[in-house]
Amino acid sequence: MMRRVLPLLALLVAPPAQADTVIAAGTIRGQTLIMPSDIAVIEGDTPGALSSAAQAVGMEAAVNLYAGRPIRPGDLRPPAVVERNALVTIRYRHAGLVVVTDGRAMDRAAAGEPLRVLNLSSRNTVTAVAAAPGLVIVGPMP
Repeated sequence: MMRRVLPLLALLVAPPAQADTVIAAGTIRGQTLIMPSDIAVIEGDTPGALSSAAQAVGMEAAVNLYAGRPIRPGDLRPPAVVERNALVTIRYRHAGLVVVTDGRAMDRAAAGEPLRVLNLSSRNTVTAVAAAPGLVIVGPMP
């Protein structure tokens, strides 16, 4: 019985693990891709803040981030692959039928996000999903 209790006591007596907090190293404007030099990791736990630099690098700032302030998950988003007003290819594919036409993005979107696109041929606005840089998909997703 004593052999089972000792490991449990060791867990209760062990000091709590120290967590880190990711902060902005300088001012980062919204819609900027986060690079390793843009952030710093400090000791100490800030509730709700990122705890690893890997969670931030490669993401895009959704809002302006200020030097020394903790970065929270809601402050970041996946990087956009389609910019507002960019010319894009609209692709519709269903049951072996493929229709491709040109469009203009009315919104900015990351891969997998919906956006409005103006079909330049028909002048109709459609809802599409950003698939890759310059490519949007309408209709059923593959």
